[in-house]
Amino acid sequence: MSNLLVQMLLIGLVAGVAGGMFGIGGGAIMVPAMVLIIGLDQKFATGTSIAAQILPIGILGAAVYYRSGNINIKYAVMIAIGLVIGNFFGALFVNQPFISSEMIKKLYGIFLLLIGLRYLVGR
Repeated sequence: MSNLLVQMLLIGLVAGVAGGMFGIGGGAIMVPAMVLIIGLDQKFATGTSIAAQILPIGILGAAVYYRSGNINIKYAVMIAIGLVIGNFFGALFVNQPFISSEMIKKLYGIFLLLIGLRYLVGR
């Protein structure tokens, strides 16, 4: 197996563990790893992350949370509907020719910084 495939597998593994622990993975782990470690273009990394998540990757983790009583199915269904619609419009927007990968990279960095500060500082 090539070095690049091993790196991609490790990115998926780390994202899977983070997804199981924190409910994150695609945007917070896989995209930055593919851009910063592998050197992929921001749009290409985002598209690859979305494609990797098409299959029901969270099914086993969700089963564990469900058995532990830590899932609200109604909330999950509503979020899933929003994800499908929002993902479509987000992809349409970011793939416009006037939106550069560099712009998306900067906006994404600001987004992560703000989320991180909110977690660290609180309200």
